[in-house]
Amino acid sequence: MDKVQPLYQAADLLQLDYVRDTCSSYMAMNVEHSTCVDLYKFADVYSVDIVQNRCLQLIHRNFVEVASSEGFYSLSVNQLTEIISHDELDVKEETTVWEAVVRWVQYSREDRLHHLPSILTHIRFNLLTSDDTAAILEHALVREDPGSSEVIMNVVQKGIFKLKPRLGMTTEMAVLYYQTWGSKDLLFLNPREGKYISCSYRPEDFPDYTAMTVTSDNDIYILQNKQSEDEMHLSLFKYNHAKNVWEQR
Repeated sequence: MDKVQPLYQAADLLQLDYVRDTCSSYMAMNVEHSTCVDLYKFADVYSVDIVQNRCLQLIHRNFVEVASSEGFYSLSVNQLTEIISHDELDVKEETTVWEAVVRWVQYSREDRLHHLPSILTHIRFNLLTSDDTAAILEHALVREDPGSSEVIMNVVQKGIFKLKPRLGMTTEMAVLYYQTWGSKDLLFLNPREGKYISCSYRPEDFPDYTAMTVTSDNDIYILQNKQSEDEMHLSLFKYNHAKNVWEQR
């Protein structure tokens, strides 16, 4: 890894595509926590997409750790906003993203404070409490830069940028269906934690279905297809999470 970056630079200069592709594949396969930020910056400069995407995946999954590292503070404003704008950021609270931005700005306050208004458009204020938003408005950095306060007020008052929760704020589930004698069961499986919730239904309470889908709003729908001799009936059901029942739509 200590030789691959200069070798890539030389291959890029001499247009040796095979060597350059081999280097980029090697870097992508060997990204680690300790090197992901530096490799991300290198890949960004040389537009090495395969390496850049792999680094972003690792940074998003380990954002809390990465945002406290020395390499994080050397990111450019464009690289910072690229990272914090993604849904895949694994944070449990949006305040974690704001605190990382504060540290990044304060690392070189004079050079970076004027970037704060543009960075703030990537903070998901709709995921913050009113108290959190008020605290941000009272922060020294925001009070020092009038443009920052204006951005926040526009976002909050006009209700723009209604962005969805980050990866760490949601639970990824796999829905499994199976039928046993006298009952039908659904397993809601959390693949990352290896935990599941089992829901059992009487056959008459859970319709047979031909297709199931989950929307971006976490609503689960099933399509029932009943066919008689002369016609076919399609019915749509939506899962009511609170009541654990299927309701016809």
